[in-house]
Formats: sequence, structure tokens, C-alpha cells
Amino acid sequence: MLKTLTVWNFALLEHVQVEFKHGLNILTGETGAGKSILIDALGAILGQRVSADAVRTGCDWLRVEAVFVVEEDMPSLHAFLKDQSIDMEDGMLIVTRQVARNGRGTVLVNGRHITLAALKQMGALLVDIHGQNENLALLKEENQFRLVDAHESRIAAALKRYADSYAMWQKLSKEYIEKEQASREYEQRLDMLHWQNKEITDAQLKDGEDEAIENELRKLSHAEKIAGFVEESYNLLNTSNKGHIGILSALSTIQKNLSDMSRYDDTLTNAQKIVEEAFVSLQEASYEIRDYGESMEFNPERLNELQRRMDVLYRLRKKYGATITDVLVYQENVQKELSMIENYDADMEALQQAIAKYAEKMKEHAVYLTKLRLETATKLSREIGDQLQSLGMPKARFQIKVEPTGNYTLHGCDKILMYFSANLGENMKSLQKVASGGELSRIALAIKVVSASHDGSVPSMVFDEIDTGIGGRTAQMVAERIALVAQYKQVLCITHLPQIACMADAHLYIAKKMQNGTTVTNIMLLSEREQISEIARMASGADMTAASLENAREMLSHARAKKQTFAQKKM
Repeated sequence: MLKTLTVWNFALLEHVQVEFKHGLNILTGETGAGKSILIDALGAILGQRVSADAVRTGCDWLRVEAVFVVEEDMPSLHAFLKDQSIDMEDGMLIVTRQVARNGRGTVLVNGRHITLAALKQMGALLVDIHGQNENLALLKEENQFRLVDAHESRIAAALKRYADSYAMWQKLSKEYIEKEQASREYEQRLDMLHWQNKEITDAQLKDGEDEAIENELRKLSHAEKIAGFVEESYNLLNTSNKGHIGILSALSTIQKNLSDMSRYDDTLTNAQKIVEEAFVSLQEASYEIRDYGESMEFNPERLNELQRRMDVLYRLRKKYGATITDVLVYQENVQKELSMIENYDADMEALQQAIAKYAEKMKEHAVYLTKLRLETATKLSREIGDQLQSLGMPKARFQIKVEPTGNYTLHGCDKILMYFSANLGENMKSLQKVASGGELSRIALAIKVVSASHDGSVPSMVFDEIDTGIGGRTAQMVAERIALVAQYKQVLCITHLPQIACMADAHLYIAKKMQNGTTVTNIMLLSEREQISEIARMASGADMTAASLENAREMLSHARAKKQTFAQKKM
């Protein structure tokens, strides 16, 4: 939902900030006051092109900033924001666009720069502007599918079944093509795989063998140094030499001295225990060093044997992996690929059978999906046609056609087309080719009335030019339908008709005035009293009378009652 729109230096708008409400936001004002300029400013936020000529006279730049409240149930928008790495805080989206007089511009979304193309893509997920063909969401194929599919509860389940079989059919078909393309290289690949498998098998590798050999090689390569360390360490513990007493002998003497001393003074009893424990520990270490030294033997043949084995392992590791474990994993993958290639014919036959199975399922689900869509399109066409006649288009005909194409896509194998004729005797033609801006707005309104309660499209709508060429009873019907849609969507509507204006949940008045020699447009939210005066002006012109004011009050009272009825039906 659009929360606020702030504009600087955009044509007549020097600096205005507009706060929009839930429900129906009505914009009124004298012709030329700047109502369309405000919609153009909103369009700039949605990615429409903005000419440098829009920069207010005497200024170097224009800027528009919009704050949107983003609900959780907007998966397409959330996916877009994630793709663009745009973070949201408290569900708020702040979009800022600035255009300089030299034509250069910047776009920021929550402080992150994005392209104009990305802004346009995001804008289509936030606001739907009706009255301009290039921005009319109902002309987009995905929205036409959404319109039909959302109107019948059974379609969602049918589409899910179709989409599952379609996804599996696509996956298997892709796998089949990839295998078929790879088969051309299989013969040459087979020779290499057999050779690699034989080379690794002949080596008779054991997991972790390389680490064990490297440890033994390191020991044998430094056997002389190790023997010297062992001998010296053992001698220091046990042997008295050249006036130096061995550590164990010295500890034995200390132990005897402390034992004798304890007969006279037991102060060093704790020290005596420590020495005794140290003597036992060092004696055990001495035995272990002695045994290790006696077990050592230097075997040049064993060293050569290990070096030759290590050469083999080095060669294999260089080719197939950093460790013997990696080499063995590589061989396992080679064997799997060999099995796959050697079973190619059987695998391809199994794939063909699976593809045929899912193709049959997909076609079956697509046929049922088409049947449901045809039924729904007929019903929708009738309901929308009835609404159009009530909206001042008594001769209008509207039809949604569902045509099977034979080409399977994510949506099924259907093509959805909308046809329209405004006048009796005219053949119905594609909606894009025959509908004017005002007609498109009314068609969109009719569609929204029919689908409002289950329409999952954009949360905000703008109706521009929707009251062109209507009045009286038709104006009243248009007003009621806009108010009905506003029960489910945020609606912004520019109007010159009091019947529509009195339905407002928020009435914004746009006026221009001369200020310091320039024209400035101001926007204000009307109080109830001001709203009565504005509706009276719209109904009777500048000369308001007590009767016109009373009529305006009656219109507002009737509008409130009608909106209360809509709200109760919604509940």
C-alpha cells in the first residue's frame, strides 16, 4: 500500500507531501490544478520515463519519494527484493527517484541503487495505473491467467497437479537430451575411464596409506639423528660420567636424604613425595627410551621400498586427488560413470518410458485445466459484461477466450485472450487494439468488481479518466463499484464527479495559486466540512447555495450507508 508520496520541483509541484489512506483516496480540484501531475509523479516512482522538462522552472532537479507498506502475502515482490539484495525494515519500502535538468537520474530503494528497468519491474508489483495502455496490468498475459485461475477454486489444485507433472517431464526431457548429446563422446571417454580405473586398481591402494608411509619415511630418513637423541637422553637419565651424576641416581640420593631427614623433621614430607613420584615417572620414561632404542634398526632396503611406493602414490595423487582417500573417491566416480555409459541403452529406454508416462499425465492434467478455464472464462465474461453495461456502456460486449495451443508451458497449454466491442454492430477485437483509455479504465473496474474478493494482484490501483463521458445513474454505479473495490484494495481516483467524490475514505483537494510570481500547486486533506463544500462545488459550480450544501450532505450520508453495506458483505 502507498503510504506517502513526497514531491519536490516536479512541474507545478514545488514541495508537497501527500499521505494516502486505506480504501478510496479521491483527488479533486479545478481543471489544470495539477491532479494529473501528481499521478505523473507517482508514475515516476513506478519506472515511467520522466523528461528533464518536468523539472520546475528555476530548479536544477526534481525528486519524488514514495513510502510503501509491504504485506507478507506479496511473494512476487518479496522475491524481487531478495533478487535485488534489498532489505526491508518494519515492512517499509522507501523509493526515491531524482532527475537532474541535464537528464541524469538516480533511483534508490531502501538506500540501494537500482536501474530504471528494475524500478519499472518493481513498480508493476506495487501499483496498477489504469487509463494508460502501457501501464494497464490486465493486458499482461500473466495477469490474465491470474484473473481466470483465481476465480475458480478448483483451478489451483488442477494447476498444481499439472505443474508437478510438467516440471518432471521437463526435467526428464532435459536429462534425455543431455545423455543423447554426451553419447557422441562416450567411445573416447570409455577408453580413458577404463585406463584410469585400471591404473588405480593396479596400485592396490589402501585408505590412509600415504600418511602412514610418509610417517615411516620420515623416521627412517632420520634414523641416525633419532638414535643419537635416544642415546643421549637415556645416558642423561641413568649414567654417571665425567663427574656428572645421572638424573635418576641424583633423584635416588635426594630421595634417601629426605627420607633420613624426616626422622628428625617432617616439614619436607610433601617435597619427599614429589621427588618419589618424579623418580618413578622418570624411571618409566627411561625404560621406554631404552626399549625404543633397542627396537630401532636402520634398513636401507626398506627405505628404498617405501620411496618407490611413495613415488607411485605421488603420481596418482597428482592426477586424481590430494590424498589417497581422494584418489579412491575419484575411482568410485569413474566406476559409476563406466556403469552409466555401459548401461546407456537401458537407461535411455527407461528415460523414454518415464518421459512418455509424465507426458501423458501432463496432457491429462492440461485437458482438465483447459476445461475448468473454459467454464470459468464463460462465467467471468458474462459477469464482467453485466458490470460494463451498468457502468455506462450498454452496448459493450466482453469475452475472455481460452484457446488450447498444443504448446506446453508453466501455465498449461492454453492461451488467454480478451475481446471487446464498445458499440453494437462492431465485431469484437483484441482488447489491446480497440479499447480507449477511459474504456480500459472502466473494463478494469468491472473486472476488479467481479474479482475483488479473491484478486491477489497489486495492492494499490489508480483510476484516471474513469469518469470521462458519464453522469447521472452511470456515475452513481461507477462510484459504488469503485467503493466496492476499495474494500479490498487501496484506490486512488481522480474525478470531476460528485457521485464518485462522496465515496472517499480520504478526500484530497488540489489547488494552484500564484506565489512570488510563480504558480504553485498545493494538496490538502479535506475535513468533513471542507469535503461537503467541495462536493457542493462539484455538483453546482462555484455559486454554492444552502440547497447545494444540503444535497452534498445527503450524498455523503448515502455514500456512508452504501459503504457500510459493502463492509458488512465483506465480513
